Amino acid sequence: MFGGWDLAAIVSVVVLVGIFAAIQWRGDLPLDVLFLGGLLIVLLVGAITPRQALEGFANSGLVTVAALLVVAAGLKSTGVIDWVAYNLIGRLHTPFEVLLVLAPAILLLSAFFNNTPIVAIMVPLLLTWCRQHGASPSKVLMPISFITILGGICTLVGTSTNLIVQGLLIDSGLPPLHLFELAYAGVPIAIVGTIYILLIGYRMLPERPDLVEKLDQEAREYLVELIVQPHCHLVGKTVEQAGLRHLRGLFLVEIDRGDQVISPATPDDVIMAGDRLVFTGVVTTIVDLVKIPGLVPAAELKYRLQEKGQRFRHLCEAVVSHSCPLVGQTIREGNFRRHYNAVVIAVHRNGERLPTKIGDIRLQPGDTLLLQTRPNFVSQFRHSRDFYLVSSVEGFEPPRHEQAWIAGLIFLGYVAWLILGSLPMAKSLAGVLGEPAVGALAAAILMVVLRCLSTLQARQALDWQLLLTIGAAIGLARALEQSGAAAQIARWLVGLCLSQPMILLGAVYLFASILTEFVTNNAVAVTLFPIVVAAAKQIGVDPRPFIIAITIGASLSFLSPIGYATNLMVMGPGGYTPRDYLRIGIPMNLITFVMGMIAISIFWPFRPAGG
Repeated sequence: MFGGWDLAAIVSVVVLVGIFAAIQWRGDLPLDVLFLGGLLIVLLVGAITPRQALEGFANSGLVTVAALLVVAAGLKSTGVIDWVAYNLIGRLHTPFEVLLVLAPAILLLSAFFNNTPIVAIMVPLLLTWCRQHGASPSKVLMPISFITILGGICTLVGTSTNLIVQGLLIDSGLPPLHLFELAYAGVPIAIVGTIYILLIGYRMLPERPDLVEKLDQEAREYLVELIVQPHCHLVGKTVEQAGLRHLRGLFLVEIDRGDQVISPATPDDVIMAGDRLVFTGVVTTIVDLVKIPGLVPAAELKYRLQEKGQRFRHLCEAVVSHSCPLVGQTIREGNFRRHYNAVVIAVHRNGERLPTKIGDIRLQPGDTLLLQTRPNFVSQFRHSRDFYLVSSVEGFEPPRHEQAWIAGLIFLGYVAWLILGSLPMAKSLAGVLGEPAVGALAAAILMVVLRCLSTLQARQALDWQLLLTIGAAIGLARALEQSGAAAQIARWLVGLCLSQPMILLGAVYLFASILTEFVTNNAVAVTLFPIVVAAAKQIGVDPRPFIIAITIGASLSFLSPIGYATNLMVMGPGGYTPRDYLRIGIPMNLITFVMGMIAISIFWPFRPAGG
């Protein structure tokens, strides 16, 4: 014993400090390995039992996070998010307009949905918009990350941190959070923070158009033909209204309408069903076009892709070799589709302007073909003498548009579950897992059963590093509590704050918000939870205000790219530096801290313990 500290308590604290230090000094070390290793150490010294070490992996918050990752993948694979994004920003022209329109939608969506999948979905959509409009991604990506973080603190299910704290409350026998309880503080913080981003933060953001220009310079340009189907939402719109004018990396060469050829296509030309649209563009923009419902690749006059069959097809690039038997023949004459069970969607030939009919192009050695193929095409022809190189196109997964309405209903049903409460028949299960976990599990299972996404896609949607890190962090927090280390730290913290609840509240809020810039937000909330509960007990007040403070403080990370997953996700695509985060994030942290302290003190007043 050392002043109330036994070996288990000392080891528990040393392990946590060691993990946090390792994250800073060796940022390349996997988080899940660090936390699992720490969990093993505290288990070996007897700080917790094997059963307690594994309880974190059955935590209701962890279950909810895992299930929501699958739900997000279902919405993405059916094209629901693409459809929403197109209708929100498809016709906008400046980055500020995009932020102004997206901010309310992102706040609302992130309030009910895990932040990481939202940003994962929005980044490629915004990059596409920036590419098409010649805008810099650095003007939109960081604000979207910040707004998503702000929306996440408005409801119980907004972030994984909220769900993890909910699980800890249930495990500790404390009253759980209501669905909208965090909104009392979260909504004022979100509103003020969003206003700051739009009016001040946006002007302070760097503009780095060189990222877009570099993309255009390095990308290959293809010639591609697409046929407008009767149900396509572009039918009846002008080229301007359809968003096909001034596209970055894409140019509408002509519109073929039976015997009539409209060339060059003007902004006022109306798109009609059956039109053949001829584009030249880079592969990324072509992939975006192919994903539009009702816009079908027109590789051959007699070939039409049915949308239900698209999910079994993939996009590949192949370079024609000298020994290819179809060299010297047109794509139609050589019957490329019969030879390779693949359809030529687009052709690139060293920047040379090719004929406007794909089927009439006479193949030459070195031609790069964009192909729609069966899944096994790459493995089947990778070593074929017919092609110099065969590779898959990353980021292309044909949307299951026919399932979009099902995925949308599942998600709305999940939100209704949260609002109305669990069904009577599920109350026994809800008592064990908590209502969000039951609803999220049901939604995830329905996404797979109703074929909104495949079983493989569902497995791939699970972020195992995130889930293992959270589960291990909960076990480490249990070690702090069981070993008495949490009580010792709380005693020191209470003494430092002169036993004043308001000073203690500000201290734990600041400590959580600063620590979350260097350590994962879930780990911060989990490790501080037993400490603030013990501190509140020592000064004789209800711990709820302090729990709210660490929940919100741990979720609001604006000062560094490593403090929150979404900040890290936008750093590369946006071309940001750590200094960019500091310049925008310091005022943001000050604003949210002041609003948070005011709201918490008003809506969660200090009450005697048990009162």
